[in-house]
Amino acid sequence: MWTEKNNHLTQSFSFKDFKEAFAFMTDVAQVAEELNHHPWWSNVYNKVEFRLTTYDAGTTVTQKDHALAKRISALAEQYNAKPGND
Repeated sequence: MWTEKNNHLTQSFSFKDFKEAFAFMTDVAQVAEELNHHPWWSNVYNKVEFRLTTYDAGTTVTQKDHALAKRISALAEQYNAKPGND
């Protein structure tokens, strides 16, 4: 579940291994380009963490962030990723 805090939507996902996490990130990159809205993310081994915000709107959460979050979650489900939140 995505959490809104400090003007960001945050979520992390865990995958089977690094290769799967990286494949997921590649798929997210394609969606980000499609939506022209790019996430801050971090990857360590099998974990990918996201922080979404809209800088053009004053660094706040907007519909763009919610739309990207929804697409990211759908991709994560396809990978059977385990959601978490830090």
